[in-house]
Amino acid sequence: MVRENEIRPSEVAIEAPPATDAGLVFIGVIHTPWASRLVTPRQGREDGPVCRLEIFNPWWQALEGVEKIERLEVLYWLHLSRRDLVKQSPASDGTSRGTFALRSPVRPNPIGTSIVSLVGIEGSTLLVRGMDCVDGTPLLDLKPDRTLFKPIAPPQAGDFEVG
Repeated sequence: MVRENEIRPSEVAIEAPPATDAGLVFIGVIHTPWASRLVTPRQGREDGPVCRLEIFNPWWQALEGVEKIERLEVLYWLHLSRRDLVKQSPASDGTSRGTFALRSPVRPNPIGTSIVSLVGIEGSTLLVRGMDCVDGTPLLDLKPDRTLFKPIAPPQAGDFEVG
């Protein structure tokens, strides 16, 4: 297994440009059983452990109606991730692929997403299954899983044409 922040053979790091403030606001924190990336699962599982999405005040009111949604898309900030690799070797087999061809947490803007099942609510904390991040990960946003919705408008001529 790779150690944290190790560059594997065939991986390429760059000197990243200076960060600019995107104005992100953390709306909460994610509590999971995993203290390190080394033990965190690579993908969340529907039968995984119950994790807690603690929502900070003043965002509590934004939870109204969430109890009616069976699956949520959770967006979070992968605060422990490197941001400088443009090519990665996830299999450690000497081959590499571009960062944008992978679901690796190592990204220029380390935003993670998980589709989770809502299993309960305790005040301003959501209980979910399907997370795949370390304990204490900052929470960026919550959205209903888009696959639960149908398109608002019927298809129109030209919707699928490529210009």
